[in-house]
Amino acid sequence: MKMKGGLKIMAIVSMAMVHQLYMCESSNSLHPLILIPGAGGNQLEARLTRDYKSSTLFCSRWNPIMKDSQGWFRLWFSPTVLLAPYTDCFARRMTLHYDKDLDDYRNEIGVQTRVDQFGSVQSLLYLDPNLKKITAYMAPLVDSLEAIGYVRDKTLFGAPYDFRYGLAPEGHPCEVGSKFLKDLKELVEKASNSNGGKSVILMTHSLGGLFALQFLNRNSPTWRRHFIKHLVALSTPWGGSVEGMRTFASGNTLGVPLVNPLRVRTEQRSSESNLWLLPNPTIYEHNTPIVITQNSNYTVDEIPRFLKDIGFEEGIYPYESRILPLMEQFQAPGVDLTCVIGGGVKTPETLLYGEKGFDEQPEMGYGDGDGTVNMVSLRALEKLWAEEKNQTLETIELSGVSHKSILENRDALDVIIREISRINSMAYRLRACGHTHVEA
Repeated sequence: MKMKGGLKIMAIVSMAMVHQLYMCESSNSLHPLILIPGAGGNQLEARLTRDYKSSTLFCSRWNPIMKDSQGWFRLWFSPTVLLAPYTDCFARRMTLHYDKDLDDYRNEIGVQTRVDQFGSVQSLLYLDPNLKKITAYMAPLVDSLEAIGYVRDKTLFGAPYDFRYGLAPEGHPCEVGSKFLKDLKELVEKASNSNGGKSVILMTHSLGGLFALQFLNRNSPTWRRHFIKHLVALSTPWGGSVEGMRTFASGNTLGVPLVNPLRVRTEQRSSESNLWLLPNPTIYEHNTPIVITQNSNYTVDEIPRFLKDIGFEEGIYPYESRILPLMEQFQAPGVDLTCVIGGGVKTPETLLYGEKGFDEQPEMGYGDGDGTVNMVSLRALEKLWAEEKNQTLETIELSGVSHKSILENRDALDVIIREISRINSMAYRLRACGHTHVEA
C-alpha cells in the first residue's frame, strides 16, 4: 500500500497500537461524524402525480405496484432498471429539466422526489436493502465506524441528498441544492449540540466532497471554527474526470449489468451534478485533447463545442453560466482536511471515437487514477492550496484501491478508521489506556 503525504506530515500509528486504541474507545470521547455520499450513493424515492403522462403501459402511473400508503416508491436503486422497457421508464422519471426562465433545474412534470430519513445513515448502507450483497455502499464503512464506538443517530449521522441536482454560484437560484445545504447545517448543529458541543467530523465520498467544500465556504469562519472539527474526503473528484465526458457522449451504465448505455444517456445528460463532474479547466491541461474523433478533437477548454457536437446544445448555457463559475471556487476553508484517494489503477484520460461516433463506446487511453477519477483531479488541492498558510491538507494515497472499493477494501478501511481515531485526539486516548509513545 502506497501512502503519500500532502502539505502536512503526520504521525502514523502502527496497526497493533490502533487495535489497542479501539479496545479503549468510548462513544463519549468521539466527535460526532456525518457521512455525505457520492453520486448515486443513497436511495432516492419518487411519487407520481396526476400530471404525470406516459405513452407506454410499462411507464404508467400505476407502475411500480409496490408503493407505500402515500404513493412513494424507491426510484434509485431498483432492479427493474435492468429490464429494457423499465430502463426507459426509469430514465424518464430520473430526468431533470433546466428552466431558463427560472434559471434552475426541475423534475419531469408529474414526478415528485424525496430523500428519506435525512440525518440517518440508513439510506446510505445499501442502494436496495433487498439486495444487500450486490448493492452495498457505505455499509462496510459504517460497520468499521461502529467497531470503534460510533453509534447511529447518536454520534454517527448521514446526509443523503438528491444527487442529480448540483449547486449554483452566487446570483443564481438553486432550490434543491440550497435546501440540502440548509438541512446539512442544521444537522451539524444538532449533532454538535447533542454531543456536549463537540465539533463535527464530515466524511464524504466522491461528489459529496465537492458539496462539502462549498458548504464550508458558504458558512462563516466563526461558524466553521465552532462546529467543524475536520473534513475527511474519500475519492473526491476536485477537478471532475474524463470519465464524465464519456457519460455525456455515449452514456455510462456505472457498472450496472445488462443496461444499454444509450438508453440512459439522455437522463444522464440532464443531471446538473454531472455537468459539475466534467473536467475542470482550472485543473486539467489546456492544450491536451481529451476526446478525439475522426472529425475533431476537444480539450478541456472546448467543452461547450463538445456539448453542441454530441447533440446536447441545451446544456451549454447552464454549463457556462452556472457550472464554470462554480468550478473556479476553490477557496481554502481553513478546516483541517484529509484526502484519502486510490491510485495506481488505470483510469481513462483520453477517449477515442471511431466511424460510428458518439453512439458507441470509445476506445480509451489510460493514465493514473482510481479507475474513475484522474490523479490530477484527486490531488488538485495540493497545487491549488500550495501557498495557503492557514490551511492544513494531508493526502493519503492507497495503491491499487479504486474509486468505489475505498469504501469496502479492508486495508483502505483500516487507514480511514486510523485517521478518524487520530482526529479524535488519539494521543490523549492512548495515554488514557496506559501508553505514552506514538510511533512515527
